Amino acid sequence: MTEDRPEPMFNAPWPALLAVASILLSTLLLWRASDQTIYALALEPARVWRGDVTGLVTSLFVHGGWLHAGMNAAFALAFGAPVARLLGSGARGGALFIAFYIVCGVLAGLGYAAIHPQSTSLVIGASGAVAGLMGAAGRLMDRPGELSGLFAPRVLSLGAAWLIVNLVMAVFGGFPGMGTGPVAWEAHLFGFVAGAVLIAPVSRLRAGAQTH
Repeated sequence: MTEDRPEPMFNAPWPALLAVASILLSTLLLWRASDQTIYALALEPARVWRGDVTGLVTSLFVHGGWLHAGMNAAFALAFGAPVARLLGSGARGGALFIAFYIVCGVLAGLGYAAIHPQSTSLVIGASGAVAGLMGAAGRLMDRPGELSGLFAPRVLSLGAAWLIVNLVMAVFGGFPGMGTGPVAWEAHLFGFVAGAVLIAPVSRLRAGAQTH
């Protein structure tokens, strides 16, 4: 009889590790960045609706300290690994993973900006993109390597748990006692939904490439 053992973290597919590295390395590079630099890279909803949309992407690589970055990196590894395995570790699979990750982050930020169109508060962090990985991974929980339905029980239960966590953050302005400051929790929910919905067409792109 064989015993299943947890897979070591360093056996995670390289696209998932790349997402982790993008979070940690950008935090290191921006550790002493000026306020002007952070402002230029952050997502500001009011700027988006004035036509400056670069923050939708650049904000994914800015974090409010190592606790913020470390939490996002840990979630990116946990939920990114099954998504990366689904899409494949070749060049095309890696490119699809990166595109999926960034698109989820952009849609999360865009959703937040749509709800707060006049806001001048700055939004930073890869949480929306990571939430997209979470939504996608939820569809792999029932049958690893195979997508379940969008409204499968485990997808809904993970979504409900994520909703509750974010409602707690909405009430307390973040996690009580963690000192991470206000959280753009709406972006987390948009990211989760984007990931859960988009993983199906993205995986079909990968499957289509394999049949040619």
